[in-house]
This record gives sequence, structure tokens and C-alpha cells, in this order.
Amino acid sequence: MAGKHFTVLDLLDLDLKGHNSLNLHCVCGRRGLIRELTVPDINRPGLALSGFYESFASQRVQLFGRGEVSYLSKLCSEGKIETIKQFFSYSDIPCCVFTHNLEPDPVLVGLAEDSNCAVLQTDLDSTEFSTRLLRVFSNIFAPTKSMHGVLVEVYGLGILITGDSGVGKSETALELIERGHRLVADDIVEIRCVNGNTILGQGANKLISHHMEIRGLGIINIAQLYGVGSIREQKEVQLVAKLEEWNSDKVYDRLGTQQLSMDLLGVKIPMLEIPVRPGRNVPIIIETAAMNERLKAMGYFSAKDFNQNVLKWIETDAAQAAYYGSDDSY
Repeated sequence: MAGKHFTVLDLLDLDLKGHNSLNLHCVCGRRGLIRELTVPDINRPGLALSGFYESFASQRVQLFGRGEVSYLSKLCSEGKIETIKQFFSYSDIPCCVFTHNLEPDPVLVGLAEDSNCAVLQTDLDSTEFSTRLLRVFSNIFAPTKSMHGVLVEVYGLGILITGDSGVGKSETALELIERGHRLVADDIVEIRCVNGNTILGQGANKLISHHMEIRGLGIINIAQLYGVGSIREQKEVQLVAKLEEWNSDKVYDRLGTQQLSMDLLGVKIPMLEIPVRPGRNVPIIIETAAMNERLKAMGYFSAKDFNQNVLKWIETDAAQAAYYGSDDSY
């Protein structure tokens, strides 16, 4: 959302389907559809309608459920509409949403039109609508950045392959796709932080994200060549594989005890440094890394287990030497 404006009209235009759909439509106040949504949260204005406007969260989406609508009807029937007028005097209210397909009172409709505040309606209940809207907000307002790399899904694990240009990222990903894994995005990967601790990655441009550039071959369409089962729209980044040219002067981890990580939007993601040189089968290394990472998630750490076994072997050998040795040191 950096540098972008998200309005009420943009919310209505979102292409959300199934269990993500908000089922929203505008009832009145269409001139207010250009108002900007700045706070990704919801407010139930019951206290405000009763006349208590201290700490009124006016910049949030105002949600009217059955309780609020019943109270509004009571106020309008008694002619006590001063608090409703005060409500619409706040020009930073982005919009009002009526759940359960509840109809707003004509008095409120008139005040909303006069104040250019959009009033929306949905057939969802208040709890379900709140859950879905907050989920939409978490995606829209999530911190984002673009990275140079390839995002693939290997054995259900989202792996971001990074490295200098020409090191073989796309070729490695192509071999993984050939072996039955899936491509999420090639070349430019857009990542965003959702819920503060989850990094989701997708193509920066959905129209070309499943195309791949292979030097000497050109642009290829992965979905057309390998079928729709070889691609997916987005995936959580759970491991970073950094490819680099083999450097004989650098000491690489040979035991797997080093815990490297990369900071992506404030979240530390496990990282592997994989040296590349002729004869090394990088796709198989990445496949093995994916399976090893899944084992770690299940509580089994191969490197630590190996280390413990070596220590047990040394201790056992030393104990035997002390027991059978001719030198009595006790």
C-alpha cells in the first residue's frame, strides 16, 4: 500500500470469491465512494449514537449490526436525531456498512447523502463480515517490497531462490518444475508481510508471473508447457536459497549446524548459501533442503542428531579404553 490510495470504491471493486467475498453494494451516498480507507480496522458506533463521542474512532469503517440498527430506529421514531447528525459531522468516516441486509432508516439515508458518506450493505452477519474484512485489510495494508529472484513450491514448502544475475536461478527452477514442483513467480517476486510474521510471495505482475526467461531459449509459458498444475498464484516464503558462484577461499557449512537467516520485512526466514559450479546438481540440493526443513518443523534436526551420535560414540570409545586399558588411573 506504500504510495497507493485505497478508496471505498476500490473495496467494492475487489474481485473476492467464495469464503473471501464481502457481498457489498452501495445503498446511498455514492459521492462518498471516493473517500480513502486509511485505518485497517472496524468500529461499532453504539456508544457514539448514544452521544458519547470521546475517543470516537471515526477513521475506521463503521459497522451497523442488529443492535445498532434497532437503536437507530428507536432514535428516529422518537425524533432524537442530534447524535446521528453529530455522527455524520465527522468528515473522516470512510463509510458505513449495514450487515444482515438491514435497511438503514430514511433519516439516516438523508443525512448520509447530505454529508457525502457512502452507506454499504451486505447479507453477511456482523461477525463473519468483520472477519472477512479484517482479512482483506491485512492483505491490502500489508508492508510490501519487490525482490529479484524466483519463488517455487517444493514439497509444499515455499522457497525463494536468490542470487546474482546469470547464476542459474531460472534454470534451477525449470528443473524443479520438470521434477513435478510448482512455479509461483520468476524474475520479480513481490513479497508482503501478513499478520506481522508471515511472508507471502507472488508475481509482481499476474499476467506475466508464470512466464520464465531462459538464456539461449527465450521466454516460455510454464502453464502452457507443463499444465496448470505446475503453477500457483502465491505461496508463503519459508526458506531462502541463495545461489552464488563457488568461491574456493570461502568456508561453506558442511555440517548444517549454522543457522543462517534473511530478514524480509522484519521477519527472519531461514536461509541456505548454495555454491554453484559445474557438476553440482542444485535442484536436487534444493529438494533435499526442502525435505530437511520439513523434518525440522516436525522436531527432527539432522545436524544436531548427528552431533549427538558422534559425542555418544566418542564417550563410549573412551569409556571402553579406560576400562580395558592396563593403566589403572582410578
